[in-house]
Parts: sequence; C-alpha cells; structure tokens
Amino acid sequence: MRRLGIAAAAFALGACVLAGRADAAEKITIMVGGIDKIIYLPAVLAQRYFKQHGLDIDVVTESAGVDAEDEMIAGGVQGVVGFYDHTIDLQAKGIEVESLVQFSDVPGEAMLVSGQAAATIRSPADFKGQSLGVTSLGSSTDFLTEYLAAQAGLDHDDYQLQAVDAGTTFINAMHENRIVAGMTSEPTASRLISSGQAQVLIDMRNADGVRSALGALYPSSCLYMPSSWVNAHRREAAELVKGFVMALRYLHTHSAEQIAALLPRSYYESVGKARYVKALEAYLPSFSADGRMPADGPQTVLRVLSTIRPEVQKANIDLAKTYTDIFVDKVNK
Repeated sequence: MRRLGIAAAAFALGACVLAGRADAAEKITIMVGGIDKIIYLPAVLAQRYFKQHGLDIDVVTESAGVDAEDEMIAGGVQGVVGFYDHTIDLQAKGIEVESLVQFSDVPGEAMLVSGQAAATIRSPADFKGQSLGVTSLGSSTDFLTEYLAAQAGLDHDDYQLQAVDAGTTFINAMHENRIVAGMTSEPTASRLISSGQAQVLIDMRNADGVRSALGALYPSSCLYMPSSWVNAHRREAAELVKGFVMALRYLHTHSAEQIAALLPRSYYESVGKARYVKALEAYLPSFSADGRMPADGPQTVLRVLSTIRPEVQKANIDLAKTYTDIFVDKVNK
C-alpha cells in the first residue's frame, strides 16, 4: 500500500475552494486503483482541498481496482477510487456499495495488440486461443475484455486472461510474449504505441470509441464507498465529494500543461512529458464537469455485466442503490 504526499498534488484552487473548515470525526482512507493513471487524476488533485479544510484523509494506492475493492470489503479502507461497475458486481454478491461522484463516462482504456500479432489479431473474434492481459482478474479491464470477446461470439474458455497490472509489468508481459493483446489505460498505452510495440485494436479513450465498442457511454472512474458507511457519516461523505468535485472543476478550467506541471515526475517520465500532456489533453473532455451519474449509464453497465456474469444476470439488481447524486447536487447548487 503506497501513500501519497499532499505536496505532490498541491495546486491553486482559487475561487473553486469553498469557504469554511470541517474536521472529520475519524480518519478516512481512500484507496486508488493506480494513482498514476490519467483516469484517476481527480484523486490526486482532491488532496489539496482535503488539506485546506482540515480533513484527516489518507490517499493510498494499489495497482488494480479489484485489490482496492478487497481492502475496502475487509475494512482496511473506507472508500475506493475505481470503476462504477464494481458497485453492481458487489451488489450481486450481497454487498452494497455506492458511487458518490462520477469522474467520467468513458473508461479511458485501450485494447492493444502487440506489433508482432497485429497482422493476425484484427478483432476480438481473433482472441480465440490467445493470452490477453488485464490489470487483475475481476477488474474492470477483465469485465470489458470478456464483454468484447463475448460480443464476438467467444466463450470464456476460448482464451486466457493474464493479470499483468499496468505500467512496466504490462509492457514486459507484452514484450516477453506472455500476452499478445491486452487492455490498459494512459500513460501505459502511449508508452507502447509510441515505441511501436503495440497498436490500438479497440479504443475506449474517447466517447466515439466507447459507443462503437459498447453501444453507449460507460460510467467508469468514480469514488465508491459502502452504503452503510455513507449513511453513518453523511457530513464526512459530503466533504469528500466536495473535494472531488473541486478537482473536476479544476480539470475543466486548466490546460493539460498546467495540470501536468503539478504532478510528480514519476507520473510521466516513462512516456515523456510531451506525450503525457498529449494523452491528458485528449482525455480531459471526458472528465465530468459536475460529478453526476449520466442518466442511462447504470443501465449500460448492467447490460455489460449481465452478459458476462451469470450471477449478475440472475440477481435482482437495484441500480438506485449503486449510486447517489445527492452530495454532488449540493456542491453544484
């Protein structure tokens, strides 16, 4: 579990910061499924708000969202910055968690195919008999990869999924031919594409690509927490959401260059700052401006998970319990 320094995320919120000070009744720990991924930038920027308002909030990171989810279920952390689809998956298992603020309705993931395999793997139908990389088994990249394969007529036993995380471990797995294709986010995708080691097979880093691949936009990165905790800590939950909404507003009012200048060098040095800024600039419009759940989003995610998870298909999922806009609506008034 890696802790993050607030100083690394410092930035001038200016008029975005709400006046006043709130002291949390207890220490809160939020775990991020890969803090250096562009899709989770609001978790980096929100820390300034937390510090300025006297909130005792620790932001820690693990490489995959499903690992963060496990920590939350075990009681090791109070909330997770990960993908919304986990709220539905967990409800099917009898665990109620809810998204409090949505960061994006675009997954920000790309299905890449290695340069060596690009001539033979031209669509998900060609995944048959192949080894595919995902961040972790049971992760959102797992869900999306299985769905793409299922839409191409493949059964789960027709291919193999390998948990290879992101960043260097993902790149090494492709370089060593342990995977011929895999799903990953930025900046890992740009590292592979710019070096010529991989090509984009399916692009879900923008709205048009997501609609083409999934048929609709797909609510993805968010803050989700156990419903029982939220109900017992309404004031703390409200302050958490304020911090993330302020971060989203910052992302919509500053350039990619300005945002990158706030980040530790380690976030972009592997791909180069110029390429990182370019990838960030392309993704910035996909961040939500207000943190609300898009109207048709939950139904789309339920459709995807019902296709690949029999337990979700059989469950009587109550989508109204998987998210709430109450807190973001108060911030946006």
